[in-house]
Amino acid sequence: MDDKIPQNIPPGAAAIELIVFDVDGVLTDGRLCFGADGGEMKCFDVKDGHGICLLHERGIQVAVASARDSAVVARRMAELGVEHLYQGCRDKAAVLDALLVRFGLAAEQTAFMGDDAIDLPAMARAGLALAPADAHREVLRRADWVAAAKGGRGAAREACDLLLDARARRG
Repeated sequence: MDDKIPQNIPPGAAAIELIVFDVDGVLTDGRLCFGADGGEMKCFDVKDGHGICLLHERGIQVAVASARDSAVVARRMAELGVEHLYQGCRDKAAVLDALLVRFGLAAEQTAFMGDDAIDLPAMARAGLALAPADAHREVLRRADWVAAAKGGRGAAREACDLLLDARARRG
């Protein structure tokens, strides 16, 4: 966290106990790269990963929900200690609802960061809707907060810092 706490912290950010991230377009830049052998490659920003680790340290639960299945994503989330990984799920709002029950949380205690139309129902269900700077225009319209960075380029770290800064401000 920075000594200068940003002023643009949305209401409710300090109450967040769980954040759910989309993968493609949020934790990555959204491109799908395939090698000649058919293997998939994705690039993750180290700063985003460190932000996720900081959330773990501060007791904020982290989950990841992706419409695609990817061994690369499973590996990266395992490296980061993300225990709640949901792949191959198109209904991310249902994932969020299951997590609410699992952790005994109210929707207002959750955040969802997405970048495209498939994420809108989960963003509407969460207490705080977050988006990277290069999200689809409808997502940007509906987000409570938009990162300055693009997906896969530090947007998730900004979201992590937002939640940590909100908690620091709360005291």
